[in-house]
Amino acid sequence: MRISFTVFSLLLCYFCSQALAQETLSWQDCVKEAAKNNPDLIAAVENVNQQKAAKDITASTLYPQITSSLNATSARTAGTDAKGNAVSTTGDSYSYGVSGTQLVFDGFKTINDVNAASATVKAAQEAYRFTSTQVRLELRNAFVNLLNTQEAVKVNEEIVKIRRSNLVLITLRYQSGLEHKGALLTAEANLAQANFGLSQAKRDIELAQRQLIKAMGAREFKPVYAKGDFIVADSAKIKPDFEEIIKNNPSLLEAIAKRNSAAFSIKSAYGNFAPQLTGSAGANKAGSRWSPTGDEWNLGLGLTMPIFEGGLRMAELSQAKAAYNQAKENERSTKDSAIVSLEQTWVSLQDAIETVSVQYKSLIATEERAKIADMEFSTGFMTYDNWTIIQDNLVTAKSGYLSSQTNALLAEASWIQAKGETLEYAN
Repeated sequence: MRISFTVFSLLLCYFCSQALAQETLSWQDCVKEAAKNNPDLIAAVENVNQQKAAKDITASTLYPQITSSLNATSARTAGTDAKGNAVSTTGDSYSYGVSGTQLVFDGFKTINDVNAASATVKAAQEAYRFTSTQVRLELRNAFVNLLNTQEAVKVNEEIVKIRRSNLVLITLRYQSGLEHKGALLTAEANLAQANFGLSQAKRDIELAQRQLIKAMGAREFKPVYAKGDFIVADSAKIKPDFEEIIKNNPSLLEAIAKRNSAAFSIKSAYGNFAPQLTGSAGANKAGSRWSPTGDEWNLGLGLTMPIFEGGLRMAELSQAKAAYNQAKENERSTKDSAIVSLEQTWVSLQDAIETVSVQYKSLIATEERAKIADMEFSTGFMTYDNWTIIQDNLVTAKSGYLSSQTNALLAEASWIQAKGETLEYAN
């Protein structure tokens, strides 16, 4: 007895430690972790930073370009004098100064380049929002799948209990000569199938945990438990105005920003044909000793005008126009696809919600029918064939109801993503 108690205590401590090691996460907990750690989100943020830096680089051309210089040289010259003797002379020179140039006019090319870069920044920001919608969808699907596998273990435990009770009943009836061996073998096979379903559900839990950990962006795997329910919050019962919703869709806004950038690039390409006017100024001091005292200064204007470059600028203009036309058609395609996606996901959501209601009613009816069938079968008022069909229907109804709940939550997640809602969306 002492040994048995010790073994029991060790097992109890082990399972308690396992339970404590498993972190419980709500949906909001997962959102917070993903917002900080998801690599796709971090990469999208860095893309925005890159485009902002690229805009600053382009805009820097509009400001004065000032440089300073400091030079010190020593030169030795070898030669011969009038008598043919070798002689050498050494000379030192020092100078320092500052010079600058300022772009005065370039046919508004640089200004349009800056405007194009600003539109590209906007496109990157909308690309970040689109990435956020994708991350939310992946995270929500992983969270719902973990909820599903957790509940599937409970459902399969109930199914095992049902199949085990059925086997006990059939065994007693078989031993009494009231049932044939085929019924007994079927009951044993059903229990084996139920045990397999339970084992499979337990294995699926770790896979679902890994998927959730990956979606959150955690660097190491740890067992987690999803805390939540199967209630659809964003049911959208009344059909919304898809044309209004699409106005805030990040994929469409990104396409619009790219089209705007392409439009400014055309204007910039036209600016290539204009003369470029640049002002310059400088001040230096130079001399043969340090510190030099000789003053030098300059002021000037420079004008450059392209005459012939083998059709380079015309080709650049044609390229910019083609890029604009491409961006314009991409925008139209994105809008059409987004509208279709909204309609499709909304229909799927409504179908899934109604399916949950139907499956619930079916489960309630099947459970009640199973209770009656058990009594009728045990008293001999129902045949085995009819009774086992009802038992199979009960098992199917339990699994079907859980599947319908899971599908409804997944359909909700797809609907929210189609609307363009980001990771921070409340539901």
